[in-house]
This record gives sequence, C-alpha cells and structure tokens, in this order.
Amino acid sequence: MILNETYTLSNGIKIPKLGLGTWFIDDDKAAEAVHRAVELGYRLIDTAQAYGNERGVGEGIRTCGVDRSELFVASKVAAELKTYDSAAKSIDETLEKMGLDYLDQMIIHSPQPWTEFRVEKRYFEENKEVWRALEDAQAAGKVRVIGVSNFLSDDLESLLSDCRVKPAVNQILLHISNSDTALVDYCKEQNIRVEAYSPIAHGEALKNPAIAKNGGEIRRVCRTALYTLCYTARHCCPS
Repeated sequence: MILNETYTLSNGIKIPKLGLGTWFIDDDKAAEAVHRAVELGYRLIDTAQAYGNERGVGEGIRTCGVDRSELFVASKVAAELKTYDSAAKSIDETLEKMGLDYLDQMIIHSPQPWTEFRVEKRYFEENKEVWRALEDAQAAGKVRVIGVSNFLSDDLESLLSDCRVKPAVNQILLHISNSDTALVDYCKEQNIRVEAYSPIAHGEALKNPAIAKNGGEIRRVCRTALYTLCYTARHCCPS
C-alpha cells in the first residue's frame, strides 16, 4: 500500500511517498484534517508558515494518537524571509507554534518572494543566507531534513556552490500536464529528491471529461494513476 511506502533521502532518512498537503485548510480545521488523514494511514503531513495553520496542524500531530516518531512533519520558511536572522527566528517560531520539539523537514518555500516570483531578481545570495539558517537548525537538532521548493536549476546551482549540506528535496509543482523533465533530471543527477505538490493539478485533472463521465470508480483509479505517475515515473513523492 502506497501509504506504507517510503523513499530514502540522501542523508539516510526515510520520507513517505504520499503526504497530506494542508494548503487552504483553515487553522481551526487543521487538527481535525490531520486526525482524519492519520486515521486513513497518512504519515507525512505538510504545512507552511504561509498557510497560517501551523498551530492547528501541530495540535493535530500532538493529539492524533500516533507516536510522534511515526510521523513525518514538514513546514516551509516563508518566501519573503531572505536573511539569516529572519529565517532562523521563523524556524523557532514554527516549532513553538506547533508545539513540537523538532520538524522532520523544513524547506525554503520559494527562491523569491511571491510578489517577485520568476522575475529578474533571483535572490541567489539571500537564499544562501536562509540556507545557512536551515543548516544550523539541522545541526542543532531542530530539523532532520532540509530542502527547497520551487527552485529552478540555476537556483540550485547557486546554492550547491556554497553550502555545507546539500538540499535533500526540491518540492515543485508537478502533475500530468506540468512536467519539467529537465529540472527533474537535474535534481536526480544531484541526488535531490523531487517532491511533487498538487499532483492532480489542484483537482483540475479530475475534471477531465474522460474521467468525469465514468463516475466514481474511474475517478478513484485515475487519481491513483496520477499519483503513481508522480512518484514512480518522476521519482518523487506527492503531497
């Protein structure tokens, strides 16, 4: 069963192949969402500082009835934080907000602030500062896995040129109609696990007429097939 399967990251830590992403889940509903996901067998729970629900997700983690060591909890440093001090402070704030002693994974949410996403200014040097904060957090035992999200190949090249620890993951938008194979191949060459978010295209893939007209069973099968494409064909884990 896919929910019981894992990948081994470059530092030897195992990450579940499938996870619950909590984007757009309100903070006051997040704990219940985590409870339901854990009951179904999910063990990877993914949140972010930008989601505004870390408190609720943390509550769900602490009260779900499954030992903390059996769960893989991930969050993200906000895209707007581009200094060492602001990133380091935010990691401590996330731990306090979630009521956890450590995170299994913490990643840089974006190489640029969202208001400047994919524009000319690339923030190469600033991301190195944020990465240093993540490296120090990992060394201090606050985070087990560190990585990035939405990084292109040149963003990764810049980071790799001046780091103590290589990113273990790059979480990117990846689904059946949005597959940056060159980026996936580059990550694979660098032993960086690609983690797919929105692997069913924010739900839009399930609106495909060929899927919709055939009812629930084929929708279930196609959903599984789309996830399978992401984690098998592209060597990544969807969340």
